[in-house]
Amino acid sequence: MSVYEMALRFKREHSGTIAFRIKKHSEVIEKHLNPGEKVLYVFCGQKNEQSYIFINSCVIALTNKRIIIGQKRLLWGYFFTTITPDLYSDLKVRKGLIWSDIEIDTIHENVYLTNISPEGAIEVETNITEFMMKEKKKYHTNDVKTKERGNAKKFKDI
Repeated sequence: MSVYEMALRFKREHSGTIAFRIKKHSEVIEKHLNPGEKVLYVFCGQKNEQSYIFINSCVIALTNKRIIIGQKRLLWGYFFTTITPDLYSDLKVRKGLIWSDIEIDTIHENVYLTNISPEGAIEVETNITEFMMKEKKKYHTNDVKTKERGNAKKFKDI
């Protein structure tokens, strides 16, 4: 299934989500997929801090390596954002009367995704959180192994 088909599925299931030009945004994501990278989950929304701005539509993909945000500009060019598990810090969901907003906290910045239907935001939170918890364990295991090897080396030199 293509990124566009997955985004369209999300939009149909959660029709309260505001997103335009889904096909063009999906093409940005497909252009930046690395070899061996598989798309696990796709959703759409607005990439901005305020819910009352409707012109910053985007498509967000969760791959087996990272989170990718693709946003095609109206005339030429595009915006592309990536969040790797080592930069991911936290995720917040703010439910409003009509829409929910998601804030992805990273080490360098906060990414705000708005105008997502409340049920869709729950689905998004579940998918991203489950993936990131699994990936963070891999990073933690690698860090511990590296430290253990470093400590073993220190004791061997003494």
